Amino acid sequence: MAADKKNHYRDEVDAKRILQIRSICRELPEACSDFLRGIALTTGTFTRLAYAIDLRTFFQFLCRERLAFSDKDPRLMTDADLEKLTRADLTSYSEYLTYYLKNPEDDSVPKKEIVNHELSIKRKLCAIRSFYDYLFKNQRIASNVTELVPLPKVHEKPIIRLTRAEMEKMLDEAQSGSGMSKSQQKYQKLTSKRDFAMLSLFLGTGIRVSECVGMNINDVDLENNAFLVTRKGGNQVVLYFPPEVAEALAEYLEERDTIEALPGHEDALFLSLQRRRITQRAVQNLVKKYAAAAAPLKSRISPHKLRSTYATNLYHETGDIYLVADVLGHSSVDTTRKHYADMTDARRRKAAEHVHLPGDPDFRTEG
Repeated sequence: MAADKKNHYRDEVDAKRILQIRSICRELPEACSDFLRGIALTTGTFTRLAYAIDLRTFFQFLCRERLAFSDKDPRLMTDADLEKLTRADLTSYSEYLTYYLKNPEDDSVPKKEIVNHELSIKRKLCAIRSFYDYLFKNQRIASNVTELVPLPKVHEKPIIRLTRAEMEKMLDEAQSGSGMSKSQQKYQKLTSKRDFAMLSLFLGTGIRVSECVGMNINDVDLENNAFLVTRKGGNQVVLYFPPEVAEALAEYLEERDTIEALPGHEDALFLSLQRRRITQRAVQNLVKKYAAAAAPLKSRISPHKLRSTYATNLYHETGDIYLVADVLGHSSVDTTRKHYADMTDARRRKAAEHVHLPGDPDFRTEG
């Protein structure tokens, strides 16, 4: 299976994001456009769009909340204006991010409440840091005040993953729908093979939701239990799935061959009931629905949590964190350790099995 085939879906997604970035940049200082163009070769469109959105939030805050910038239109701000930013401005912005109201584009729609926690606040502040670091390194400002403001400390949260029993229950629900409401069962009967194949793929390979929705029919090779996946940044790799996933995909592909997709969606592997390529939001809702029936006490199960479940299971079976990092598409094992820190728990437990104290029958002295 060749890993250099053109992915038209990925190109369409990138093109849409680029247009979104350009639209947002029209509301911002010219320096923001320069910054985003400057990182185009080293970042993906998803990252640049996130930066653009974060920069827009920042400049909206400055103009609405800080007197020194209240008479400025962000589009007209020069590098000299940007250099006036103070530590107090940034400290105030950090507090502002904890809770604010977002103005909708449609005036008839009420303002949306936005609540950010430690990780989100850190990410948004990092975007501002990156922007000002670009300005400083390109000698457009004399100093970088953002370095003086500490980033919030992110407290580690317990990693949520499914137990083997919960995995089995989730897959069973996808096939039977026995724990669904009557209205849910009505749709579940129409999508059971698709849903079962999709959940099996998540739990059996650990792919990202974006990678799942971007898959095409021809990306699946049932003869070799392999499939082609487009990673972050556009790199394509061949991954392999266990026999259980192969069986689920084979059953779904038989059904998929009978569905006539809408124009432009003919190649998509997973379709919505509207015969379009399924969206990430739809997949997230799908996972949440089945997780609610399989693990009702774990309310925040998402496709990423299924990825964590796979990663933890793979590590426990192999003890090879480098293999886990490679299969997940992490460029560094540090990322793997950060997101799946509980992988080390099993090893810590083993430590207690190998060290014995006096009084223990296994305690031995030498010499």
